[in-house]
Amino acid sequence: MTVAQRGFLLGVLVVLGFLIYLLGPVLTPFLVSMVLAYLGDPIVDWLERRGLGRTLSVCIVFLLVSLIFIVALLVVIPGLVKQVRIAIELLPTLGHWMQATLVPKLSEYADLPPDLFNLKDLSTRLSGHWNEGGGVLKQVSHAVSGSTMAMAGFLANAFLVPVVTFYLLRDWDHMVHNIGLMIPRNLAPTVIGLAKQCDEVLGAFLKGQLMVMLLLGLTYGVGLWMVGLQFALLVGLVAGLASIVPYMGFIVGIGIAMVMAVFQFDSFWQIASVVGVFVVGQALEGMVFTPLLVGDRIGLHPVAVIFAIMAGGQLFGFAGILLALPVAAVIMVLLVHLYGNYKGSHLYHASDKS
Repeated sequence: MTVAQRGFLLGVLVVLGFLIYLLGPVLTPFLVSMVLAYLGDPIVDWLERRGLGRTLSVCIVFLLVSLIFIVALLVVIPGLVKQVRIAIELLPTLGHWMQATLVPKLSEYADLPPDLFNLKDLSTRLSGHWNEGGGVLKQVSHAVSGSTMAMAGFLANAFLVPVVTFYLLRDWDHMVHNIGLMIPRNLAPTVIGLAKQCDEVLGAFLKGQLMVMLLLGLTYGVGLWMVGLQFALLVGLVAGLASIVPYMGFIVGIGIAMVMAVFQFDSFWQIASVVGVFVVGQALEGMVFTPLLVGDRIGLHPVAVIFAIMAGGQLFGFAGILLALPVAAVIMVLLVHLYGNYKGSHLYHASDKS
């Protein structure tokens, strides 16, 4: 890379970062569309290899995604909201049980005063806030509907995401090809090689780990529902989302489910069945889901995932969260590349010549 190319690249990165910082709220629907197009492009390419045209393939993918979205709106989301409402309404009862049963037992082993955890009052306050939520929601709805600009912005984003996603998905391969032609010819082999590595890393996470999260959430939710746990859908959703960090979903999910199971069930075997659901889910993740969907490709380290999401949100808000994982994947590949160059440079081997 020449000195002029280095200066130009640095200038492009600075300008790009500054524009993202300034245009974060405006860029959100476009970034969402880019992520959706990136995830949908392999499916469209697969349909193209089966002899379908690009536009027809995109329409088929859009139809499938729309059906999934409609099912989620009509079935999953109402059931989830209902379970959240019931869970919050039961908080006083759960708090009373913990105060009367769990806390005294913990106090015996830890030598703690029984009234140290005032869980009953806390749960009653939370339940009261939920009961008042209807009035709050009405106020928020009135404020939003009274703001023409806010409502127009919401409708514009809701309309832009599918439209922009459609055009990005239709022209994705063409845009990638044109971007490749813009790379300086002396840098093209290295940049294309790094881009392929970035795609492998990002694909291993987004195209693989997100599918693992979905399957784990379904496995936990259906399994807990079969066991008879009252809040199976809610616990399964939380465990699936927490699985964005490996093993975190298992830890968070089984912790919440065990509290619910001890509160709900009297039988030891029903409680053991809840544990069995998570053991089976973890076994499926390790032996089926991850090998099949992620394989042996290098993914993002769990610590890198957590730090990237937090740093992106802190620096650029919601747009930064959307960019966090792609940028983290690129940075990781570049660091590996720089480390290899450093190991082969005179800076690393200087002591051999002294």
